[in-house]
Amino acid sequence: MKKPYLNSIEYIRGVSMLGVVAIHIGAQYLMNPAPNLHLIAILEIASRFSVPIFFFISAFGLFYKIDLAAPFDYGKFLRKRFKAVLLPYLIWSALYILHDNFFYGAGIPAPSYAAEILFFGLAKYQLYFLVILIWFYLLIPLWIKIIKNLTLIKFAAIFFLQIVFNYFSSYSTELFQLTQSLPDDSFLKMLLQWRLNYLVLHYVFIFLLGGILAVHSQKFFEWLTKNKKIVSAGFLAALTLHLGYFYFLVYERKFSLMAAVNTAHQLSPTGFLYTIAASIFLFMIFENFSFNKFLRAGLSVLGKNSYFVYLFHPLAITYLDLELKNLGQLMTATNAIIFYVLTVSISLVASFIWSKLYNFATV
Repeated sequence: MKKPYLNSIEYIRGVSMLGVVAIHIGAQYLMNPAPNLHLIAILEIASRFSVPIFFFISAFGLFYKIDLAAPFDYGKFLRKRFKAVLLPYLIWSALYILHDNFFYGAGIPAPSYAAEILFFGLAKYQLYFLVILIWFYLLIPLWIKIIKNLTLIKFAAIFFLQIVFNYFSSYSTELFQLTQSLPDDSFLKMLLQWRLNYLVLHYVFIFLLGGILAVHSQKFFEWLTKNKKIVSAGFLAALTLHLGYFYFLVYERKFSLMAAVNTAHQLSPTGFLYTIAASIFLFMIFENFSFNKFLRAGLSVLGKNSYFVYLFHPLAITYLDLELKNLGQLMTATNAIIFYVLTVSISLVASFIWSKLYNFATV
């Protein structure tokens, strides 16, 4: 029996896309010699759920449709998903390589370096997400098997191991020293140096969480309805904890803002808990509360165009930053907010234009 369409998945995609853009605008704003601490906290810390939550909703969307009792057609699955992900990834990687050759004079990479760029998602800073997603798709039989046999104890063990693994990968001095000691042309060094760009192990728990909640979606939605206050309190507690960690690093540990942002990221223990809380909270909001037609329409527009905006927005950032410099303006707090609004707006307009052109060409 076909399950009903979930607008909440589309809405969460839209909200997450806004968060991804915020993180990248925050990186631009950090170049200001004296950025506003609290604006950085919003752009770079409160938005940190937005990348891993894409893996959560990707898994939820997949397992919401998959019948675990029926035979799984792996070939058909890959053909469909790679058309939606691999082909756009290759096209946009090529576009960014050509663009940066024109804009920065970076040159066309040699075949060996081009292979490295594609394998690790280095053509532009946001494309690594698609590399990890492709690996998740390639390993889908494994995730199906795990979810079929998952018990509460096993899931708790995965939760604990995820925190340990992410902490080691993010903060281990030994791992850093080992990576730096390897020859520059060593493939092992590349694997270790770019591990965040391809290694699905960093996001296994959040992916499996999306999958298991989708399999038990009816019970999950019923639980959300009965526990709205608990879910809201958990989200606020996780957000407070994650922001508190950032402010602790700045005020108590005297970290620079850049160092604090790079420490309180989505793979930190507080970032991990915040992602889980935000994922459940957003589902609770969009499944249990009514919105007027204008807000629903806005959320739908953001969700439907989120993929293109995700792929395109670095171009908007590049040329808006160029214009800002041409005007002799610093990235002040006010300019950062305007920059953010313009980046989202331009990217949405580009998405609309692309949709029209695509529909016209395929008629």
